[in-house]
Amino acid sequence: MKVLERNRALFGVIVFIILLLAQILLGKAGHLVAGLIPYQSIDPFDCFAEVSIHHVVELLIALALILVLSKLLNLDFYFRLGDKKKGIKYLCIFVAAFVVLSVALHTFMTLNNQLPVYAFPLDRRNVIGTLGFQLLLSGPAEEVIYRALPITLLTYSFGKSIKIKGSVTLEVILSSILFAFAHVKWSLIPLAFEADYFQLIYAFAIGTIQGMVYQKTKSILYPILMHSLSNVLMVGAGYVFTVLFS
Repeated sequence: MKVLERNRALFGVIVFIILLLAQILLGKAGHLVAGLIPYQSIDPFDCFAEVSIHHVVELLIALALILVLSKLLNLDFYFRLGDKKKGIKYLCIFVAAFVVLSVALHTFMTLNNQLPVYAFPLDRRNVIGTLGFQLLLSGPAEEVIYRALPITLLTYSFGKSIKIKGSVTLEVILSSILFAFAHVKWSLIPLAFEADYFQLIYAFAIGTIQGMVYQKTKSILYPILMHSLSNVLMVGAGYVFTVLFS
């Protein structure tokens, strides 16, 4: 039994490394394709088109991988409604908390003269483009890549879901680490590492919450909605407060 557990643990580590490499390659593929598409006429300030193309490419590749793996390994990635009662409950609580959080945070930033400074004008095109990206693409792409794919594959590699405490599982924690790492800017040549540590902690915490919801509802839909709506609320609040108080 101990030998089997050690083998499973080793398998899990290998799968985690493969997932990390896969997310790096997905990011590079997204940037490569975005660089080939002339989008400057519709987005001269480069504030939504490139990242939208990037996420569409990542999402399509991830969905193709999921389709293959679901057939090959008979895996369930929870592309269904799941437990609707729990899902709606968690979604409502999460969104309500984010309404309060986004307003409180931007009120604090206003009082301390720390409102965001944007590299683009807050005109109709840029606001609709950036909020449209947050609503329609950020949640679907990132939840498929950083929740459905890693949590399912890590659970498979460990042979079971491994509880750490309460509803928190090892596979959710590992997927949240991958999600946090996606918010790091790094390079090997030249060697560089740049990170906003508040953003890393924030990404890890939000990733853990959404991972727990994914497992408890057995659906990717509710984490997607949580992700997209929280992004829209946070970004949108920044726009509103900047227009009103700058």
